[in-house]
Amino acid sequence: MAEMTTRRRRRLRGGRSARTRVRGPSFNRLVPNLLTMLGLCSGLMGMRFALDGRFHHAAIALLVSAVIDGLDGRIARLLRGSTRFGAEFDSLSDFLCFGVAPSFVLYLWALKDVGRYSFLPCSLFTVCMALRLARFNASLDGVEERPKYASNFFTGVPAPAGAGLALFPLFLGLEAEKLGYSGLYEATRLPWLPILTLTGTAFLLVSTLPVWSFKNFKVPAKYVLPMMLGMGACVVALVADPWAVLAAMGVGYVALLPVSRLSFKRLRSAAEALQEDEDEPEQVHESRA
Repeated sequence: MAEMTTRRRRRLRGGRSARTRVRGPSFNRLVPNLLTMLGLCSGLMGMRFALDGRFHHAAIALLVSAVIDGLDGRIARLLRGSTRFGAEFDSLSDFLCFGVAPSFVLYLWALKDVGRYSFLPCSLFTVCMALRLARFNASLDGVEERPKYASNFFTGVPAPAGAGLALFPLFLGLEAEKLGYSGLYEATRLPWLPILTLTGTAFLLVSTLPVWSFKNFKVPAKYVLPMMLGMGACVVALVADPWAVLAAMGVGYVALLPVSRLSFKRLRSAAEALQEDEDEPEQVHESRA
């Protein structure tokens, strides 16, 4: 009887199927990639809306892509889901959403009926955006060799900001249409303003101009509360009157570029002076020896 019971137990144990372990990335690693995919789809929808002449919706879709682009990288670091695949996927999404979609929308907005050379500024902008993203990806390998003060600056205007600057005629035109300023609206649909913003932004993208990144920006304690109140007011204004606020932000961003360059030069001069002060005692010690 005991032997039969033992055999039965062995059969039952042998008949049980072993649990199969699921191999693959965790869900935390997929969340940033899913966000990047949503941003990519939003950029594609913006192009589709522009084809239908629904430029309000196109601008909103590209704005959603910019918001998602600002979140996916930070969420990846918080969830410890940063991967090489995610970085490459994010770069390709940025190229479409901020390099292809803005020039495509502006072409349909004001340039499609100009002539055979109307697509030239659009091509220039897209090519410069590709070069800017390629340079940024290549610089990631040598990020440890850069001086500490240089980590607070981009080299050239970043991709989302470049897209916003290029879309200035669209934002201004949508605001003029909302307010009923027909003269200003028609002016934004003339080719000269989109050509100016596309060409000027293209050169800013591939320039060596140091631009504040605001990633490691430290706020003094006494300015924390005013900054939070100001950000709250900015968000309320953006929801209430988005096109005017976005156009004003573009003008303000361009105005800050010379200030950013002066700040970089001041930090570089201070770092070089400190390095010279550190080298002098070593030279004196060597001469005495």
